[in-house]
Amino acid sequence: MSATAVLAAAGGNTPSIPAPHIEYGQLSPMLVVFAAAVAGVLVEAFVPRRYRHWTQVTLALAGLVGAFVAVVVLAVQSHGFTRIDLLAMESVAMDGPALFLQGVILLASVVAVLTYAERRLEPKAGGLPADAFAAQAAATPGGEQERAAVRAGFATSEVFPLTMFAVGGMLLFPAANDLLTMFVALEVFSLPLYLLCALARRRRLLSQEAAVKYFLLGAFASAFFLFGTALLYGYAGSVKLGDIGDVISGKAMTTPAQLSTTQSDALVLTGLAMLAVGLLFKVAAVPFHSWTPDVYQGAPTPVTGFMAAATKVAAFGAFLRLFYVAFPGLRLDWRPVMWGVAILTMVVGAVLAVTQQDVKRLLAYSSIAHAGFILTGVIAVNKQGISSVLFYLLAYSFVTLGAFAVVTLVRDSKGEATHLSSWAGLGRRSPLVAAVFALFLLAFAGIPLTSGFTGKFAVFQAAASGGATPLVVVGVLSSAVAAFFYIRVIVLMFFSDPQPGGPTVAVPSAFTATAIGVGVLVTLGLGLLPQYFLDLASKASLFVR
Repeated sequence: MSATAVLAAAGGNTPSIPAPHIEYGQLSPMLVVFAAAVAGVLVEAFVPRRYRHWTQVTLALAGLVGAFVAVVVLAVQSHGFTRIDLLAMESVAMDGPALFLQGVILLASVVAVLTYAERRLEPKAGGLPADAFAAQAAATPGGEQERAAVRAGFATSEVFPLTMFAVGGMLLFPAANDLLTMFVALEVFSLPLYLLCALARRRRLLSQEAAVKYFLLGAFASAFFLFGTALLYGYAGSVKLGDIGDVISGKAMTTPAQLSTTQSDALVLTGLAMLAVGLLFKVAAVPFHSWTPDVYQGAPTPVTGFMAAATKVAAFGAFLRLFYVAFPGLRLDWRPVMWGVAILTMVVGAVLAVTQQDVKRLLAYSSIAHAGFILTGVIAVNKQGISSVLFYLLAYSFVTLGAFAVVTLVRDSKGEATHLSSWAGLGRRSPLVAAVFALFLLAFAGIPLTSGFTGKFAVFQAAASGGATPLVVVGVLSSAVAAFFYIRVIVLMFFSDPQPGGPTVAVPSAFTATAIGVGVLVTLGLGLLPQYFLDLASKASLFVR
């Protein structure tokens, strides 16, 4: 008997499987980015090599801009503000924090792609312009195959679809409303980053070493996250964040199977700890920070800027959603632990940065310290804490992208000159570049009239209102220590004699110049006129359950 006949004989006794209801319009920012990523893969397959680079640049920028337009349209229609909802069978949240962070990630990614597209800084390869990425990623570093690829002028244009897949995962990560969706998003944006870290044109072995370290430690962190998900499912009988929160608070009806698991907090606290390990690794918080300096130093500098900005935005968005939606009932348990993590992160990041002699490693430890400052806003456990973290992430992402874009300009015969001694006297050789980098360093330090000051003031004020005044004191002291090494670099640039035969400042194309210009404008704009964006972050600080 055929399958059709069997179904016909069963008639109405066969249970129907309901088709999932997908809100494609509200999911359009992610769908546009993933569509551009898939189209980028097709470009690699069918477009001739000599046309791929500019085709990929155009496609990536068009996809990111189109996705940002979709975010703006949703915001104008009050989605995420007065119209908050759960989408895709309640696996994705459409609320203020998700929409705000998606907009920040997309804008940061546009700036990052502009730095990817730069082809004027590296010497020509085979008579053709070259970018920051390896000529042929699969070739052995220093081998004949690599030399042949360089002579032929090959370029690894696959970096653009890889980045688009990473951006798609980042958009989903802070919007995920269940732990499995969050894990899938984590892997979707992590796997491309592991590859991108290994693709530097210069110092390829260092780049590949960075990628291996990031991959191995990232795999362990992902395993912790997944094991934590399994424990929480065993505790609550659901992976949805709202359902877990209801079980913890006692609002949900407990099934007979859950009576034994919910009598003790051991399962839920262990699961929460494992989830926290996975997320703290992504935000580079102490003691899960050891990968950060090596990876930031070894990865291609445009990728480093993208990771430092967009990854931190996505990871802190997921961090907020997890702790504010699923675990508000356990705040007495997780707040003391986060106090310790935040203090360690601020102090270790600031103190170790003082000892660094490499600009990229210095910025890496600066990134670690900033993760601690952002954690003070998370610990506030109030609406003001959410809005302050959202604003801080907006401000921090553009300062970071601008700073790493400036790093690509200071060069010697070996490529980027990242040792601090090479930056001595930069203010005399190129006053404009030195002044721009000094502005970014002052923003990192939290000097007034920059975006960094407004962001730090917002998170410290939120923490103080949430009863974490001692944490604010530690944050202010750590900021003072951090200011020392930022100002040390400024003094080195403007009050030291340049080395004879030292590095030069390359003249970038319009791509890198635009990226740096956007960073300067946002840094000054959020420092001088921050109120509109503070109000926007405040309006966007309501999570949906």
